[in-house]
Amino acid sequence: MSAEATKEDLQFQTEVSQLLQLMIHSLYSNKEIFLRELISNASDACDKLRFQALSDDSLNEGDSALKIQIDFDQEAKTVTIRDNGVGMSRDEVIDNIGTIAKSGTAEFLKNLTGDEAKDSQLIGQFGVGFYSSFIVADKVTLRTRKAGAAVDSGVEWISEGKDHYSLEAIEKEQKGTEVILHLRDDASEFLNNWQLRSLITKYSDHVPWPIEMIKEDEEGKKTEEWEQVNKASALWRLPKKDVSEDEYKEFYNLVSHDFQEPLTWTHNRVEGKLEYYSLLYIPSKAPFDLWDRDQMHGVKLYVQRVFIMDDAEHLMPRYLRFIRGVIDSNDLPLNVSREILQSNKVIDSIRSGSVKKVLGLLETMAKNEPEQYQKFWAEFGKVLKEGPGEDFANREQIAKLLRFSSTHENSEDQVVSLEDYISRMQENQKKIYFITADNYSAASNSPNLEVFRKKGIEVLLLTDRVDEWLVSNLHEFDGKSLQSVAKGQLDLDEFETEEEKKEHEQLEKDSQDLIEKIKKALEEQVEDVRVSHRLTQSPASIVLNDHDMALYMQNLMKQAGQEIPGSKPILEINPGHPVVQKLNGEGSDDKIRDWSEILLDQAILAEGGQLEDPARFVSRLNGLMMELAG
Repeated sequence: MSAEATKEDLQFQTEVSQLLQLMIHSLYSNKEIFLRELISNASDACDKLRFQALSDDSLNEGDSALKIQIDFDQEAKTVTIRDNGVGMSRDEVIDNIGTIAKSGTAEFLKNLTGDEAKDSQLIGQFGVGFYSSFIVADKVTLRTRKAGAAVDSGVEWISEGKDHYSLEAIEKEQKGTEVILHLRDDASEFLNNWQLRSLITKYSDHVPWPIEMIKEDEEGKKTEEWEQVNKASALWRLPKKDVSEDEYKEFYNLVSHDFQEPLTWTHNRVEGKLEYYSLLYIPSKAPFDLWDRDQMHGVKLYVQRVFIMDDAEHLMPRYLRFIRGVIDSNDLPLNVSREILQSNKVIDSIRSGSVKKVLGLLETMAKNEPEQYQKFWAEFGKVLKEGPGEDFANREQIAKLLRFSSTHENSEDQVVSLEDYISRMQENQKKIYFITADNYSAASNSPNLEVFRKKGIEVLLLTDRVDEWLVSNLHEFDGKSLQSVAKGQLDLDEFETEEEKKEHEQLEKDSQDLIEKIKKALEEQVEDVRVSHRLTQSPASIVLNDHDMALYMQNLMKQAGQEIPGSKPILEINPGHPVVQKLNGEGSDDKIRDWSEILLDQAILAEGGQLEDPARFVSRLNGLMMELAG
C-alpha cells in the first residue's frame, strides 16, 4: 500500500462499537488508567521486536535501543505515546484495532512453541487496552509502521470513538507506533508534566523499557533533551542475592505508601505449572484502614511487570488484608478489562501458594523471633483471629499462630499459644478450657473460673470481640477440643477423686428443695437452676447453653440493632454460700423471690450482661440491706 492510496472509512466490528461506549462511560474505575494501558501496549510492541530480532537483526533497522516516549502539547490539547517497537501493518491495524476477536499479542503467542513462549515476555490484549484512550480523548490518531517494512507502508488510523474509523497509508520514517490523544475538556489535567510523570511512576515504574519524557528547565519550559522517568527494573524479579536489605525496605515504602520500615518480608519465585514472582511484606504498624471492609490496597497484581490492580480480595484472604507487596504472574489470564480478574484455578493457585508463604513466614518469626512476633501480634492479632472461620484449609496452621491471655500468666498480655497451653495440661486433661468476656478484668474475675483456679487448671482468657467468632469456628486443636467454662454442663470428672464425686452427689440431693424454690421464683427468667460444680467462693453464676452467644456480645448486637434469638440462661448456685443459705431459710415466697432475683441479677452483671431493669435491682437490694441492718 503506497502513500498515495485512497483514504478509507471503515465500520467497527459490532463488539468494538459496544466496547467503545463502555469505555467512554468508564468501564475502568478511573480515567488515568488510559496511560497505563497505552504504555503497556507499547511495552508489548518492544517485547515482540526484541524477540523477533533475535533471529532477524535487520528488524531493528539500526535502532536496537527500544524505548517508550511520552509527550504533551498544551495548545493542541494532545498527549502522545510512541514506541520504536514492532509496529503494525495495515491488516494488523484492522485486525487488532478494528476487532476484539483477537489481539496482536494473543495471535503472536499462539505462533510460539516451547521455550520461545517463556522468553517472549508478552502480555495483555492490545486492542482492548487501546480503547481506554476514549475515556479521556474525543479523537484518537494512531500512526504505525511494521519493523522491516518500507517507509511508505505506514498506516494512519483515526477515530472519534463512534461506529467508524478512517484508515490511510502514510510515510513513517521510524518503525513502531505513535498514539495521539486529542483530549476532552474534562481531561486537561493530563496536559501536565508532573501529572504524567506521577502516573508513569505509579503504574509503569517497573516496565522493563525506558519511558522517557522531555526534560524541563527551571522555568518549566521544555528543552531538547529526553530523560528516563521510570526505573525500568522489577525488583521482585531480581534474585534475592542481588537485592540489599535497604532496597527491600525502600521498595516497601514505595509499594505501601508507608513511611515506616516493614516488620519482615518474603521474596519468592515459583516455577512449575505456574510461574510467578511474589514479594510480600508484613508492616510494622497496622494501616489506618485495617477495619475498613471496602479497602482495596493490599497486594498489587502485575502481569509481566505491568501493574494491573490493587487487589486485596483475589490475592489475599480478608484475614491477611494487612499484607503489602507484589505478585507478578507470567501466565495469569485476564478478562475483557484488566480491572476484572477471571475466577479460575490459576488465581486460586497463586492465592493458595502466597497464603502458605505468609503463614510460613509468621511461623518462622514466632519460633525464632518471639519478641518480634509479639510486636506483630499486638498490631494484627485480632485480624488473624478471623482466619479459622475464613480459611478451613489452613485452620490448624493459623491456630498455631494465635495468642491469648491466660490464668497461668495472670497478665493481660496475649502471649500464650495453644501449643503452650497443651504443654502445661494436667495429666488426663482432655480439653482446652477458655472463657470469653468483654475485657480482661471481667474474664479473670469471672465466678466460673473459681474451681479451675482451685484445681490449678489453666484457662485461656479471650477478651477480643472477634473471639466469639473464633471459637465458633475453631472447635479443636491438636486433637483437643475447646470448651468454654461458662457454657454447657461442666464435666471435671478426670480431676475429682471418688470422695469428691460422692460429696457433689450428696450436695445435689440435699439441695433439691432449695433448687425447686429458686426455679419457682425465676421460672420466667431462667431455663434451669442447678447446683454448681464451678463455684467455690461466689453464691451464683450464669451459664449459657453450648451454642449461645456470650452475654456481652448479645448486648453489642442489640445495640447495633440486630435481632438476637431468644434464649434463657441457666443459674448455677453454690449451696454452701451464706447468701444462698439465707435464701434457703426464708419462709416467705416474696423474700425467696427477692433473694433469687438478686442472685440472678448479680450473676448476669458478673458475666458482662446488662439488666433489663437496673432500678428494680437497686430497689430490691436496698430493701434487703435495710432489713439486714435491722
